Amino acid sequence: MPLSRTQAMSTADVLSVAMPYIQRFVGKTVVIKYGGNAMIDEKLKASFARDIVMMKLIGINPIVVHGGGPQIGSLLEQLKIESHFINGMRVTDSKTMDVVEMVLGGMVNKEIVGLINTAGGKAIGLTGKDGELLRARKLKVKHKTPEMEAPEIIDIGHVGEVESVNVQVLDMLVHSDFIPVIAPIGVGEDGHAYNINADLVAGKVAEVLKAEKLMLLTNIAGLLDKEGQVLTGLTTEQVDALIADGTIYGGMLPKIDCALGAVKSGVRSAHIIDGRVEHACMLEIFTDEGVGTLISNDDIGVDASA
Repeated sequence: MPLSRTQAMSTADVLSVAMPYIQRFVGKTVVIKYGGNAMIDEKLKASFARDIVMMKLIGINPIVVHGGGPQIGSLLEQLKIESHFINGMRVTDSKTMDVVEMVLGGMVNKEIVGLINTAGGKAIGLTGKDGELLRARKLKVKHKTPEMEAPEIIDIGHVGEVESVNVQVLDMLVHSDFIPVIAPIGVGEDGHAYNINADLVAGKVAEVLKAEKLMLLTNIAGLLDKEGQVLTGLTTEQVDALIADGTIYGGMLPKIDCALGAVKSGVRSAHIIDGRVEHACMLEIFTDEGVGTLISNDDIGVDASA
């Protein structure tokens, strides 16, 4: 059915607004951490896949890193394997790690690849084991209570942190017009697999590639001030101050630390965006308003799309 004149004019306006952003970001790399409601809601999954394909079609190089905690928890429950958490991290023994690899490297990864390919893209699914993409080391967790003189080191099993990223693997795929979709599973020197926080993987990949943007999809509107208002544009110095005065605390701290670390290490900007909004990635990149919080080294005021 042909567009009405009003619809056609609206489409032209949208393209006109997007054009300067397209010109600015062509050839640049954007790393997207995909998680939360955007991975569960069918409509949001389809819009995310279309966003990623559109980025690639106009010349941006998207790299997707995904989580899968709820899916892991669900399968562990079905298999009657009890989950334990220390400082918010899942204790991962060998049996649990087998499930993690099955869910992240298999079920979730291949679903995302399928969604992107169905939308017209050319996605390739990877774990850190492929081409030694993610070299990992065992994560040491410190636990301290007020009555303890010194923190104790707790072994939480096959949980790791990123030691290095094989950039050659990603460069080869990106320059062959493929879209990498990365499951956050690393491999250690001993050949063992390690479960790594997806935000940390996305941040490290963005750092080593000196990406234009790091985008972290969340289930909240963005970083909020003490009055509950979304903070749209922040410098790294302002974020440090918000952490110091307690505005940023609790479960939001690890995500903000990831974004902050990436920007301080050379990524031009990091975005905490609302993945519950349809086409959130496109809105953040190609509109003045955006749908979340931007962190940058630049003095950008309130512009959420710099």
